[in-house]
Amino acid sequence: MVARWSDIRRIRFLPAVEVGTLISIIIVAGGVLFFSELVEMIQGEPQAFDRWVLLALRNPGDLSDPIGPAWLELVYRDITSLGGAAVLTLMTAIVIGFLIVDEKRAAALFVLASVAGGTLLSVILKLVFARPRPDVVPHLVAVSSASFPSGHAMLSAVVYLTLGALLSRVEGPPRVKIYVLSIAILITFLVGMSRIYLGVHWPTDVLAGWCAGAAWATLCWRIALTLQRRGEVEGESEGRSREP
Repeated sequence: MVARWSDIRRIRFLPAVEVGTLISIIIVAGGVLFFSELVEMIQGEPQAFDRWVLLALRNPGDLSDPIGPAWLELVYRDITSLGGAAVLTLMTAIVIGFLIVDEKRAAALFVLASVAGGTLLSVILKLVFARPRPDVVPHLVAVSSASFPSGHAMLSAVVYLTLGALLSRVEGPPRVKIYVLSIAILITFLVGMSRIYLGVHWPTDVLAGWCAGAAWATLCWRIALTLQRRGEVEGESEGRSREP
């Protein structure tokens, strides 16, 4: 039987909730699969790709001197601090404090659990793989932990993408939501690039950190939405308005 045009016009697209769930599944599955591919790549000696990128970012006559003007190194030193433990802890504490003041205690607890869980996962992955830091170029900042995956890249994705998704749910036009999420993605990208530029991570470390962090943030966000629909975590319009 041939479908009539009037019947075709009545076909509806998937509800927004289902579309969001599908995109989340793709992000999480893609992140896990790409992470596993990177794990296979780093077995044994560092890949030629890793060495080539680090060497390409240094002056051939002096490997302690990164390419570009002197101010660029200072900029990257500042940017890399955005993915450090102190700044990420401060950012998380500020958001949790805001949620508590706004009487969204369950949401605050969920943010804390999401960031703490991502941090624990990062530590475990570093201990499991125990990859040495790059040794082909001098490090421009002090480091002490293992190299794979990049904790700065991973935790930046966990914190900034989670907070960006949180802020994007505030009422406003779509362009505002896109702007907020774009800034979160940009900061995550710049922090990861700073680790490579400063010579403290192999490029594959940063790629793995981005994959793991994005997958974790997406998974946590979908869980949060599910809990909101069940009424176990406050939604964007809940909080003080519920009080008499």
